[in-house]
Amino acid sequence: MPTFPKVSEVISLHEILRRAFHALLISCFLSTALLAQSGEISLRGQVTDQSGAVVAGIPVTLIAPGGGVREAITDQLEGRYVFRDLSAGTYTLRVRVKGFADIEKPGVVIVRSQPQVVNLQLDVVMEQQEVTVKEEDAPSVSVSSANNASAVTLHGSDLEALSDDPTDLEADLQALAGPSAGPSGGAMFVNGFSGGNLPAKESIREIRINQNPFSPEYDTLGYGRIEIFTKPGTEKYHGTIDYSFGKDFWNSRNPYSSRKAPFMLNEVEGNAGGPLGKHASFAVEGQRNMVDNGSITNGVMLDPQTLVAQPFNSVLTAPQRFTRINPRVDYQLNANNTLLVAYDFTHSDVRYGGIGGFNLISQESHVSYTDHTAQITETAVIGGNINETRFQFFRTAMQSIPNSLSPDIQVLGSFNGGGSQNGHSFDTQNNFELQNYTSMVRSRHTFRFGIRIRGQMDDSTTGQNFNGRFTFAGGLAPELDSNNQPVLDGSGNPVPTSIKSIERYRRTLLFQQMGDSPAQIRALGGGATQFSIDTGIPGLSTHEVDVGVFAGDEWQVRSNVTLDLGFRYETQSFIHDWRDFAPRVAISWAPGGGGGNSRAKTVLRAGFGIFYSRFPLSDIVTAERYNGTNQQQYVVADPDFFPTIPPIASLAALGYQSSEAVSSRLRAPYVMQTALTLERQLSASTAVAVTYTNSHGVHLYRSEDSNAPLPGTYNPNVPGSGTFPLGHPGPVFLMESSGIYNQNQIVANINTRLKQGVSLFAFYVLNRAMSNTDGIDTVPANPYNLAGEYGPAATDVRHRVTFGGSISTKWNLRISPFVIVQSGAPFDITAGSDLYGTTLFNGRPGIATDPNKPGVIQTQYGLLDPSPSPGELILGRNYGRGPGQMRVNLRIAKAIGFGSEVGRAAEQRPSVSAGGATAAQASGRGLGGIIGTPKTVHRYNMIVSMSVQNLLNHNNRGPITGDITSPLFGSANRIAGGPNGEGFFETADNRRLEAQIRFTF
Repeated sequence: MPTFPKVSEVISLHEILRRAFHALLISCFLSTALLAQSGEISLRGQVTDQSGAVVAGIPVTLIAPGGGVREAITDQLEGRYVFRDLSAGTYTLRVRVKGFADIEKPGVVIVRSQPQVVNLQLDVVMEQQEVTVKEEDAPSVSVSSANNASAVTLHGSDLEALSDDPTDLEADLQALAGPSAGPSGGAMFVNGFSGGNLPAKESIREIRINQNPFSPEYDTLGYGRIEIFTKPGTEKYHGTIDYSFGKDFWNSRNPYSSRKAPFMLNEVEGNAGGPLGKHASFAVEGQRNMVDNGSITNGVMLDPQTLVAQPFNSVLTAPQRFTRINPRVDYQLNANNTLLVAYDFTHSDVRYGGIGGFNLISQESHVSYTDHTAQITETAVIGGNINETRFQFFRTAMQSIPNSLSPDIQVLGSFNGGGSQNGHSFDTQNNFELQNYTSMVRSRHTFRFGIRIRGQMDDSTTGQNFNGRFTFAGGLAPELDSNNQPVLDGSGNPVPTSIKSIERYRRTLLFQQMGDSPAQIRALGGGATQFSIDTGIPGLSTHEVDVGVFAGDEWQVRSNVTLDLGFRYETQSFIHDWRDFAPRVAISWAPGGGGGNSRAKTVLRAGFGIFYSRFPLSDIVTAERYNGTNQQQYVVADPDFFPTIPPIASLAALGYQSSEAVSSRLRAPYVMQTALTLERQLSASTAVAVTYTNSHGVHLYRSEDSNAPLPGTYNPNVPGSGTFPLGHPGPVFLMESSGIYNQNQIVANINTRLKQGVSLFAFYVLNRAMSNTDGIDTVPANPYNLAGEYGPAATDVRHRVTFGGSISTKWNLRISPFVIVQSGAPFDITAGSDLYGTTLFNGRPGIATDPNKPGVIQTQYGLLDPSPSPGELILGRNYGRGPGQMRVNLRIAKAIGFGSEVGRAAEQRPSVSAGGATAAQASGRGLGGIIGTPKTVHRYNMIVSMSVQNLLNHNNRGPITGDITSPLFGSANRIAGGPNGEGFFETADNRRLEAQIRFTF
C-alpha cells in the first residue's frame, strides 16, 4: 500500500520561515561581529579595465611618505584591494601591468578614521602589432581555488564572438562548459541569483564557467555551472547599437521539409552607460527581436479520399516577437557602502506556437510570456572585509490560447491532430531570493559564509486535457486481405499480425464509413486504444520555500598548497527532510612551485562534495492538481465512442480515475562527486588540464504506479481485467526518490597560442553514465519487475569533442570557427501499447526467439516482440542509440575604425589574470586571444560580421522515435534544437547565415 504525506509530516511554511529568519539574524550578527574585529580600513578601491570588467589578481602598490612600500592583490571576485591601519600622511598609489598604461596616483591623503576610496581604471597602451610570447608572459597554473585550469572566464571582447541570439548564446555557453557532471544538467546564475532570464549579450560584463567547482556557496554541481555578471555603468559615456539580419534565401533547406521553409530574422539591440554625477553610474540595454520561423510538421497521415497512409509534410510561418529593456544604476552611498538596483522587463509573443514535429496546424496556440525582474544588491565594507546583501524578485506570467478546443487525436509516432491538449491556460509565478554573504581575510585564510532564502508562489489555471484525448496505438490485430476482410488460417481463425498505429486509425475510419458497429470495428483491429479527459477545478495556488546556509575557508597552507574546507546545509518546505548536510573539501598542490621566483609547471587538484537537488514547485503543482479532488483524470481503455465524447458523469462507469501523489518517504536527492585534475604547462604558449570525475547519485526522483494490476491478472486484450492492490481500478502515480545514478568522466582540454593572431582551444570528453531514472516522469515499464531499468542515462553521450580558435589578419579581419562533434545519445525503445495496465505506453518489447510468433517485428536491433510472453527477455531502458551530431559554426568579422585613436585593440593585448598577461589565455581563463570580434584603435568602430550556423549543412537529427509500431521507428522527423525560454524556434533551415553590423563608441 502506498503511503502519503500526513499534515503533521509536511513541514509548515511558518516553521521554515521562522528558522530561516533566525538563521539570517545569526548570519548578519556573525558578519558584523567578526568583521568588526579586523583592522581599520584606511584605503580601498576597485580596479577595472576600459570595458568596465574587473581586473583580478594584480598587485596594487602603495608608497608611504617615508618611502616604505606595501602591496595588496586585487581579489578574484570583484577586483578590489584594501589597505588597513595606515598612518596619517600623503601616499602614492602605483599599478603596473603589462599591456596597460602605468598608473601613478600621488597625493592620496590618509586621515585616521576616515577611510578613502580610490577606484582605478587601466587603459590599453599603444604598442606595435607584433606580439612575441616570452617566458615571462607564459601561461601559468595556480593553486588558487578560483583559478582551476578547467575553468573559462569570458569578458570584454571575449564575448563578442558569441551569438547575439539568446537561444544560440545559451547553446554556446553550454558547449564551452562541456557536458556537466551529474544527472541534472548545467546550472546558470545571473549576478549571483539562481533564477531569472539569461541577459542580453551586450549587457554581460563577465561569464565564468566551471570555476571553483567545490565551493560551498553553490548548491549545484560546479562542473557545468555558468555564472553571468552584467555590466555596471562607467566613468565615461559609451554605447553600442547593432542590427542583425537573416533570410531563408541564403540558408539551406531543412532535410525534414519538402521545400525550403520561410525564415526572416530582424534583431535590433543597443546599450548605453555612463556617469550620473560623482557617486552614481547607469547602464541601460534594449532589445527587439522579430523572427518569422517556418514551423515544419513531418509525419504519416491518411489521404482523406482513399485513406491510404502516406508521408505528410507541411510548413507554416510562425511570427515570433521579443522585447527587452534592462536599466541598472550603481550608487556609492558612502565610503563603505555601495548600492546596485537593476530591473529587467521582457515580453515575448509567439503566434502558431506548438506546431512542428508530429503536431499538425490544428494544434497551434497563441503563447505569450511577460517577465519582470528586480534586483537590489548592497555591498558593505566593514573592518576591511565585504558583506553583500542581495534581493531579487522575479515574476513571470504565461498565457496560452488554443486555436481549437476539439479533442486531441494522437496517433502514436504518426501525427498529433485535433485541438491543442494544453487548452486555455494561465500561469503566474512570483519568486523571491534573499542572500547575505560575507567574505573576510585572516592571514592565510579567506573565509566566506552566508545564507540564501528562496520562495516561489504559483497561481496556475489550466485547461490541459479538458477537451479530451483519443490515442491510437499499434499492436496485434487480424491480418486483412485486399478487400479489408480477415485472413483466416486452416482452422478458420483470423491470422494475427502486428499493425502500426496509423493502420489502427485507418481501420477505424474505414469501417466507420462502412457502417460497422463499434464491436465489429474493434474485432477488425480498429477503434481508439485509449481515451482520457480531465475535469474539475482548473485553478490552483501553491507555494514553496527553501533555505541554504554555508561556510567555507580557503586556506593557503603553503605557497604551493591550498586547502578548501566547507559545508552547506539545505532544507525546504513540503517534504519532510532535515538531513541535507553537504560537506565540501578540495586541495591543490604545485609540486616544486612557489619557492623564490619559481613558477609552478604542474598543479594537482582533488576534491569531494555532496550536492543536493530540491523538489521543484512544478511537481508540487502536479501532485496537488491531480490528487483526485481538485481535478479528476478519467481514462477509458478501448473506447467505442470515437470521435464523440460522452457526458463526464458516464465516464466513471466506462473507465477509471488516474491520480498522482507524493510519497511520504520522499527526500531530497543528492550526488556525491569526486574529482582529480592534473594541470600542466607544456610550453611557453600551451597549457593542458585533464580531469577525472566520479558522480554517484542516490534518492533521485522517479514515479511508479502503486495501484498497477497484480502480475498475471491483467490481459491487454480483455477489457476490465486486472486485480488492483488498492481494491479499486485506476493508476495512482507515486512520486518517489528511489533512483540511482552513476557517472564517470574524463575531460581533457588544451589551449595554445601558436603565434601572433593564431589561437586554438579544444576539449575532449569521455563519458559513461548509468541510471534507473531520467527524472520524475520516469516510470518503470513493468511495475513489478525492475530488471532492465538500470541502463544508460539520458546524459550517456560517450564521446564529445569541442574545438575552436581564431585567425586574425592585418586587415582587422578575424575568422573564428567553433566545432562540436559528439556521439549519439540513448533513447528508449517501447512496444507502443499499454502492456501492464498502467495507462502508459512505455512497456518495452521482448527479444523474440521465435521468428514465427505472430506480431514480431524485424528491426535494426533484432527481432522484437511487441507483446512479450511471460518470462521473455525484455529490452533494457534506453537500449537504442541515436546517431552522432556534428556542428561547424563560423564567424567572420571586419572592424572599421574612425575618429581619434584611444589605444590598441583590447583583444590584441594579453588578458589580465593572476598568472601574468597571457596566462589566462592558455589555461582557459580568458579567451581574449582565442575568440572575439576585432576592434581598431579608434574611438568609434563599425564592425561588419557574418556568422554561419552548421556550415557543413550536416543533418543533426532531433529526438528519435522509439515506438516500434510507429512507421518512423528508429528515425527522427525534425532537426535537433528546441525553443528558448520564451518559446522561440529558429529551426526552419538547416544551415543558417546571419549578417550583423555594429557601431560602438
